[in-house]
Amino acid sequence: MKKVMLFVFLFSVSLCNAQKQDVQRAIEIFFEGFHQKDTVKMQSVCSSKIILQSISESAVKGNKLFDETAQELYKSIASIPSTMKLHEKILSYNIQIDGTMAHVWAPYEFFVNDKLSHTGVNTFTLFKEKDIWKIIYLADTRRK
Repeated sequence: MKKVMLFVFLFSVSLCNAQKQDVQRAIEIFFEGFHQKDTVKMQSVCSSKIILQSISESAVKGNKLFDETAQELYKSIASIPSTMKLHEKILSYNIQIDGTMAHVWAPYEFFVNDKLSHTGVNTFTLFKEKDIWKIIYLADTRRK
């Protein structure tokens, strides 16, 4: 009986880790697309109903919440000049999953032409649609 319980436990842990890897991979694909300025790649892991919000934190200007549509995001990515290099470095992933919903907390550093621009945290909510994790909500904080 102990062997059966151990097997069930190890199988559950393995399944949970596989799910977390799939969620993390969806976010990695999103950023690969971002870094390559490939909006089609980004859209492959985003819901068509994605909600995007950013929180700008500033002691001088105060804190502000901004909404952005998916089309605005994709248009801005596609219009980045080829001479400009943007890189968002994810520092860690804290992934929580409940059935077909996942939430990810991911601190980051953002670089423009290899110079640190700002830091913050991304939060992603994903929905598992037909065995594929899709980003349905993305919010981030931004501070200098």
